Amino acid sequence: MKIYKNTSGKWMARLCAVCLLSTLLSSCLKSSNSYYAPPVAFVSFIQASPNQPALDFYMNGNKVNTGPVNYGDYIDYFRAYTGQRTVNFYAQGSTNKLFSDTVTLNTNVAYSLFLTNASSTSASPAILLLTDSISKPATGKASIRFVNISPDAPAVDLAVKDSAAFVSNKAFKGYSSFLPMQGGKTYTFNVLQHGTSTVLATLSNVPINTGLVYTIWFHGLASSSNTNDKPAVGIITNAYYY
Repeated sequence: MKIYKNTSGKWMARLCAVCLLSTLLSSCLKSSNSYYAPPVAFVSFIQASPNQPALDFYMNGNKVNTGPVNYGDYIDYFRAYTGQRTVNFYAQGSTNKLFSDTVTLNTNVAYSLFLTNASSTSASPAILLLTDSISKPATGKASIRFVNISPDAPAVDLAVKDSAAFVSNKAFKGYSSFLPMQGGKTYTFNVLQHGTSTVLATLSNVPINTGLVYTIWFHGLASSSNTNDKPAVGIITNAYYY
């Protein structure tokens, strides 16, 4: 899984929650001797549609990625102007537009944008935009959200290995809130077919650190014979607090 970090002056790579959000989301455009700070939001992007080739990702006419975005890759938070924005996806290095849609972004709000499938029965691309309601975890805790982005898998549960599920019955495009979990420990997470002990995918030996906010995402095609497209589970760090 590749992680693209946009670290130029134009884009901010990661939402660092130790700073004031309003400060993090500031941007200045110079005009003569005055400055204008346009309203911005934070957006991260996750390529979760297994049917697509390597992509270039644009918001309106601005290219976001620095290299080809393949299935399973994601881009850390970058600053985006607010209001209605058009998201465009092209075959990498070409003018062949594969998909386009609009999103509405609000000032000082963080979002996760998933490229996924239109439905569990369609290979056509679609987007899922989630608001990342990030707050500081309690002392000694981390926060974890779960998203099911596997188009053809059944509804699923998320559990720590050898423990009861702590997220239950999430169908395609279903997601949980950010839930507290003891930090400073290493976990193995299992994605289970809902209401059973059948393991569909495993994320092994993951250190969960105190003060961090994570998203665990389940993706892939249950029906695929292609090893690269089979159900898998990944984890993203959304924010951290010192």
